[in-house]
Amino acid sequence: MVAETAAGRPVTGTPLRRRVPLGPNGPVGMLVDPMTWRAVPYLLVSMFYGIACFAVLVSAILLSLVLAIVWVGVPLLALTMLAWRGAATLERRFLRLAFGVEIPVPYRPSEGDNLFLRWKDMFVDPATWKDLLYLLLLLPIGIGEFVVSVVLWCFALGLTLAPLPLLLLGEPMTPGGELLIDTVPEALLCMVIGTGFFLAALYATRGMAWLHALFGLALLGTGEKNRLVARAAHLRASRARGVDAAEAERRRIERDLHDGAQQRLLSVAMDLGRAQAKMDSDPEGARELLAQAHTGTKAAIAELRDLARGIYPAILTDRGLSAALSSLAARAPVRVDLSVEVSHRPPAAVESIAYFIVAECLTNLAKHSEATEAFIRVSRQEQRVIVEVYDNGVGAAVPRPGGGLAGLADRAATIDGTLSVDSPLGGPTMIRAELPCEW
Repeated sequence: MVAETAAGRPVTGTPLRRRVPLGPNGPVGMLVDPMTWRAVPYLLVSMFYGIACFAVLVSAILLSLVLAIVWVGVPLLALTMLAWRGAATLERRFLRLAFGVEIPVPYRPSEGDNLFLRWKDMFVDPATWKDLLYLLLLLPIGIGEFVVSVVLWCFALGLTLAPLPLLLLGEPMTPGGELLIDTVPEALLCMVIGTGFFLAALYATRGMAWLHALFGLALLGTGEKNRLVARAAHLRASRARGVDAAEAERRRIERDLHDGAQQRLLSVAMDLGRAQAKMDSDPEGARELLAQAHTGTKAAIAELRDLARGIYPAILTDRGLSAALSSLAARAPVRVDLSVEVSHRPPAAVESIAYFIVAECLTNLAKHSEATEAFIRVSRQEQRVIVEVYDNGVGAAVPRPGGGLAGLADRAATIDGTLSVDSPLGGPTMIRAELPCEW
């Protein structure tokens, strides 16, 4: 078992772009940020995707309108609408991969029970026509992004690399076929100009990526009103799940107290009463009853300690998440590799939920998974704590209402967190929770 914390070794959870000179918005930060290099191929290729979408959609829509007089165009238009919705959905995925922009699906749920009513719902949905507008505008916007990217990157790479033959081999160079550069100062000046173009290309790439992301959010995402309505519905659902989770936890505590410690303490009281009655007439029997009461008292104390640990473990309060998870891993029946990369302690609610997620996962692992090893990684990414639990067991773990995994999802939802389970039949199982530190 390995526990990695800020005290044990340098924290690696902070992105590199935030640890370079001049910060994430400086030239070095732009250079080492993977987002920059994911945006470059998108800006070069989006024009061709725009050409394909523009050509297909314009042709299909015009053909549908022409054939509408014989009713053939109506189903063709419906198929065309499905096609551009599919193209817009694919574009949302491209934007997420290229720019890291999460665009929620904006479509209204259809209440129709046949194809015609579903098509009518799709037709009157504003998101359908915003998708079409985006795909039609993608062509001119893509052309502009392509031209700017090609010009800047060609000048940057050309002027920066072209002087190398002169500097290394002494051969003169003619960038562009006209200007002759045959001295070292001229070559160095050329490289300086190329570096300037390189910086301009970096910032232009990020600027175009930012503007394109805003463009995508405006047309491919939900409107502000719809977003607020969805957010309110999500918060109501989270509150309801939190209330249900708290009620289930209260019932569990009551049941454990009634069936466990309360019964033991009642037995202790009865043993003490019987011992008191036998103290004069049967001292030996009284001693046996006192010993029995002593044993029952210790068992009751142990049960109360376990119950308190189930509510909120003391080690979590005193020593933090890393020590608490290390204690869980040490008690696990299989080998556990634990990595905790959290630069500073998150809020107590986040620590508690992360702890119980790991505890429940290890309990399920011991009972059901037949795993031989597990890997636990806890890291902090900006304002979120990410908990990942992996095991090599038989898989097939499914959150069921009233089950442990569903309870974990309810716990995470109380602070607007999420929990996902990836557990195909035959394994492995990956459980991932994202817990916001601000809500």
